Amino acid sequence: MEFNQAIEAFLEHLRVVKDASIHTLRNYRIDLTGFSDFAENPPVESVDRKQIRNFLAHLHEAGKSKKTTARKLSSLRSFFNFCLSKKWCAASATEDLENPKYEKKIPASLQYEQVETLFNQPDLTNPLGFRDRVIMELLYSSGLRVSELALLDKEDLELSRLLVKLKGKGKKERIVPITKSSADWLKKYLDHAERKETDKNAVFLNKHGGRLTTRSIDRNFSAYLKASGLAASITPHTIRHTIATHWLENGMDLKTIQMLLGHTSLSTTTIYTQVSPHLKKAAYDKAHPRA
Repeated sequence: MEFNQAIEAFLEHLRVVKDASIHTLRNYRIDLTGFSDFAENPPVESVDRKQIRNFLAHLHEAGKSKKTTARKLSSLRSFFNFCLSKKWCAASATEDLENPKYEKKIPASLQYEQVETLFNQPDLTNPLGFRDRVIMELLYSSGLRVSELALLDKEDLELSRLLVKLKGKGKKERIVPITKSSADWLKKYLDHAERKETDKNAVFLNKHGGRLTTRSIDRNFSAYLKASGLAASITPHTIRHTIATHWLENGMDLKTIQMLLGHTSLSTTTIYTQVSPHLKKAAYDKAHPRA
């Protein structure tokens, strides 16, 4: 079977059997067609490790990061495992190939005073400014991803119980607690006299009353950051990192933080132990005999 045919069968398998998200399917398509274009759409059974290595070398020469290269190799590995299960090849061309080693970047985090500075930027007399303040409150309350926040529907809110249902990565749902403060802000926003609703389900709306997109949230956030004088590298995702770090500093265990953030692996959550200077100092003082 030619490579591009096998790609379509693999993506259909992911969509129907694995219930993969549109984002996941798009990434697999990009990674796999990238190799197919490089190798000129070869028969699946003819691909060997040498061709895969040549492709990885090509990515390196093109200036692709080790993280990107590792993702593409992982996609190829999953693809060939599928082809093996269909008996379209006798062996996986990715067998015994190791992922490129790369250092995970430590996420940026804000001090609580900086969080307050950011929260003071929206104009609360403007309905859109009021909305943006509610967004900040909710992001900091429970460490939501921006995509999860944008997908929130009214039926996902249980404000009397201080709970919110989130639609996370891979269509996984989870229920997280929110603070009373963020619940109060949400109630005021939903009842706001100037709230326009063309989308009756969505919680967060744009100026036309339709669902607010992640791109709009990012754009608005950038404007508030510029006004606040905070670092340009900070994004809405930084608030997620910030609250995770603050939880850890205040004694919450890593397993609970993992569940709240919706991390599949605990190793993803442990990165926050490297973020906090307070935790580093505490560990130093505890471990050093002369500290």
